[in-house]
Amino acid sequence: MTRYTLYLGDCLSWMDKREKDSIHAIVTDPPYGLKEYTTVEKEKLRSGNGGVWRIPPSFDGCKRRPVPRFTVLTESDRAKLQSFFSEFARRAIRVLVPGGHLFIATNPLLSHLVYLPLVEAGFEKRGEIIRLVKTLRGGDRPKNAHGEFAHVTVMPRSGWEPWGLFRKPCEGRVQDNLRKWKTGGLRRVSPERPFEDIIRSAPTRAAERAIAPHPSLKPQAFMRQVVRASLPLGVGTVLDPFMGGGSTVAAALAVGYESIGIESDPVFYHMAERAIPELAKFSAEGKPPSAKSVRRIPRDERVLSLPFVGVKLPAGRFAGAMVYRHPKIVLRQSKPTLANGEA
Repeated sequence: MTRYTLYLGDCLSWMDKREKDSIHAIVTDPPYGLKEYTTVEKEKLRSGNGGVWRIPPSFDGCKRRPVPRFTVLTESDRAKLQSFFSEFARRAIRVLVPGGHLFIATNPLLSHLVYLPLVEAGFEKRGEIIRLVKTLRGGDRPKNAHGEFAHVTVMPRSGWEPWGLFRKPCEGRVQDNLRKWKTGGLRRVSPERPFEDIIRSAPTRAAERAIAPHPSLKPQAFMRQVVRASLPLGVGTVLDPFMGGGSTVAAALAVGYESIGIESDPVFYHMAERAIPELAKFSAEGKPPSAKSVRRIPRDERVLSLPFVGVKLPAGRFAGAMVYRHPKIVLRQSKPTLANGEA
């Protein structure tokens, strides 16, 4: 039976301790602005006050979801972002087996700050996966001057999301690497059809968000295509070091791959823990199973309304740092979880 293992903690520390050449693919959607998931910015998000999170106005009676606006990042924020991904890249290339691929979601405004550290760490850039998705990001008129500049848009309305595709160099030829490490290429959709770099995708459906109300949850219909392609022979372990709501791990479970998810935020971790087996029940097209079989997260557990309590770490690498958690959550060490959700 397919297994997945979840860890609550810092992914960089986890990768430091992980055995070298032990992960076959990494598929992840990191906090690529870093700032959007700091304690201050999450409090602004939950209170509806914005900050780096843009709280859009209602449109045609429909309430729009908050989105991070990375045009507000300072030069210092950008330098920290690039430094963080340098640390991440150095660890990622160590734990990946030769020929292992990294799929990393990013943003058109910041992708260069994410990609450059990966290349400098030794990864080969193998292209980009373009997720074609209609969003309400961009396309706005100048702030506080809508009427004066009615025919001007500050930025184009976004219709795509880039996913960087990188590979740890192979040992010898691709065929040799496939025989030894089971990696080096991408799994074809069928014998006649290769995996392609443009994927049409709808926004995440309400039924999935009801199960895992994470601000950056990706749809199962898209994630399963990417996760499936990441292991060319369908063998190995997929890692998501920034698990969030658990969409990567759920996709791996659905396609029959072993996976590992790491999340540093206690609320998101426990959200994913509950959501993964339910998200995996969705069809390949993203359609939910029967309503009776899906457990929705109770409203008082949802991330946008949770208060946090600050706890100062007494010792270790992050001594003196503040960790924020919900007072009802009791942290515990995770056990490997079977596909049916049983430990």
